[in-house]
Amino acid sequence: MQEPTSGPDDPTSALDDPIAPVPQAARPIVAIVGRPNVGKSSIFNAVLGRRAAIVHEEPGTTRDRVTAGVEYDGHKMLLVDTGGLVTEPETEIEAHIAAQVEAAVDGADVVLLVTDARPGLTPPDRDVAALLRRSGKPVVLVANKVDSERHEALAFESQQLGLGDAIPVSALHHRGLDDMLEAIVRHLPPAGDEPEEHLGGPHIAIVGRPNVGKSALANVILGTERSIVSEVPGTTRDALDTPFEFKGEPGVLIDTAGIRRRGAVQPGIERYSVLRAVRAIDRADVVLVLLDATEIATDQDLHIAGEAREAFKGVVVVVNKWDLVPEAGRREARVTRKAVLSRLRFMPHVPVVFTSALHGEGIEMLLRTAFDVHAKRMQEVDRSELTKAVMNAVARHLPPVQARGSLKIYRVKQEAVGPPTFVFYCNNPDRVHFSYERFLENTIREAFDFEGTHLRLEFRGRGKSHVIGQSRSRGVGGRRPQSGASRGGR
Repeated sequence: MQEPTSGPDDPTSALDDPIAPVPQAARPIVAIVGRPNVGKSSIFNAVLGRRAAIVHEEPGTTRDRVTAGVEYDGHKMLLVDTGGLVTEPETEIEAHIAAQVEAAVDGADVVLLVTDARPGLTPPDRDVAALLRRSGKPVVLVANKVDSERHEALAFESQQLGLGDAIPVSALHHRGLDDMLEAIVRHLPPAGDEPEEHLGGPHIAIVGRPNVGKSALANVILGTERSIVSEVPGTTRDALDTPFEFKGEPGVLIDTAGIRRRGAVQPGIERYSVLRAVRAIDRADVVLVLLDATEIATDQDLHIAGEAREAFKGVVVVVNKWDLVPEAGRREARVTRKAVLSRLRFMPHVPVVFTSALHGEGIEMLLRTAFDVHAKRMQEVDRSELTKAVMNAVARHLPPVQARGSLKIYRVKQEAVGPPTFVFYCNNPDRVHFSYERFLENTIREAFDFEGTHLRLEFRGRGKSHVIGQSRSRGVGGRRPQSGASRGGR
């Protein structure tokens, strides 16, 4: 690695800071709701500064829930682009909107209601507003597509909804976003409040599609029938925290309700599970992603695993109901593991464990693996060994030369644990290519055996900062919204 030059662009004064866990606190959920095609995903993307959700003029384009951590003016929150939590094309649009709003109201701390200022209010807008007024939940009303000052008068009509003054916003031109975010944080606890009490040991969340055996697995781990176990999907309605011990080590089990594809969520209690599961992932240290051995690695399984990865959590993939696989197939566990990791190609470093909650098989191996992943997630690496590993890697594989100049990495340090966070001081973070990010991440992972946890890499230099997996930010300071599920996570 190149030696740094002196000057303000090499912010290495903090190299001797002690390594500490990332601050832990439950982040409030802000759900974006509204009728189709009002620009919910566009607002979500504008706040994050990256194209994280599909945006298209065709109504109902958003097919999957998108969640991201956001920090604004010291306030941390989880922003959820619902896009319609329950997308059922064969149903009436009014029923779909009602289900979406009810799900958001049940699971969110603050609801952001988006209207389209250009055509004015529609009957679905009024129906959504009526539901929100009756809920008693804090609501921030936004009139989107107010693209210039001369269009601001269009926002006045939205005030007829009885939810206070509408904030004129243009997601396309990034107008009014600060006003919107300031209105949201007025409904949140004061910034800097003490984190919630964190019981000893890793917090382990059980997540997965309905009826893959989450409650049965929780019961066998705890040794008690604490959750209702039924073949009817969606029986578990909430996330429940229970302290337990494994071989003298303390832990907390978070048993969550299932996450379903939007088109498969049924009217009733299941629709309320979605945001609660998101909150459980956010609060967890290690996430057990349950798969059904008879239907391995569906698209929804990948989506759930992706939620945990984007939150920088430790992950263990659990192939449950292994007893239902014929004996010949069970002897080929290596083949199944390879098939699972092939589907989870965006996180090939996660361990895969086979269990039967019904017969109590594989539970000790599962818990040992979960506790080991948590230990890796809290691991502090030796500073000199870290420098040596990265220096040798950079010498073997120099950063690619780009038209805008070469990337120079001055030095690296581990800044935090839980998740393991590494800061690279360089000449210009804008020159960090995503492929080189992955190369450096894999170098650290292989050198220090960070199995099962997503590493957080940050590149600093010239007053700029870039966190791996996120968009380039325009500056370290200021009140610009900071995105990334890792911020404030466990």
